[in-house]
Amino acid sequence: MFGLQKFLLLLVLTLHGGGIIDGGKAPESSMRYMVSVQNNGGHVCGGFLITNNFVVTAAHCFDDYLTHVVLGNHTLKNGQIVKINKPFVYSGYHSLEMGNDIMLLQLATTNDLHDAIQLPHAEIDLTENEVCQVAGWGKTMSGGKPVDELRVVDVSVINPQVCKNQWPQLPANVICAGGYGTSKGFCQVCILSNVSRFLFDKCTVLNT
Repeated sequence: MFGLQKFLLLLVLTLHGGGIIDGGKAPESSMRYMVSVQNNGGHVCGGFLITNNFVVTAAHCFDDYLTHVVLGNHTLKNGQIVKINKPFVYSGYHSLEMGNDIMLLQLATTNDLHDAIQLPHAEIDLTENEVCQVAGWGKTMSGGKPVDELRVVDVSVINPQVCKNQWPQLPANVICAGGYGTSKGFCQVCILSNVSRFLFDKCTVLNT
């Protein structure tokens, strides 16, 4: 297990309707693997570096005519712009609700300035109430306006039965997170599907 405790890194993938609720600003120079995936209109999805020329993000972002990523800064207005060379959508992806919402982006140039994320061991397991760390861009309160600064908040893994109450067709490989009895969290739907140790919902990507 990497680090002192198991944790999830959640990256907000969509600016529209997504956000870090009741979180705080991410420390300067932290989470240098964070990436803003953009089109000509600006931020679309979050992602993270896994090598110096590959980014992981969500497959449902593919339809937004992605053109480039922004690296190396906590604000969306600054940073290094790198063009996207080619997207690779996971072949098992058909719709967001069915899971498998994962995509690799090959960058046009290699990146030597920023750290790739340290991937976990494959055998890592998640338990109820396990603390996760969520990071991303978006709204800081329900109904609020999006912000450009990287935000972070702690959330907890939820019992699968609670998710089934909201999503009766919940697949067996789905994990929910957000915590009980708290306003803290990310987006407003915390339904996550497990694909090769990466977890996704309508707003986030997690790396266990």
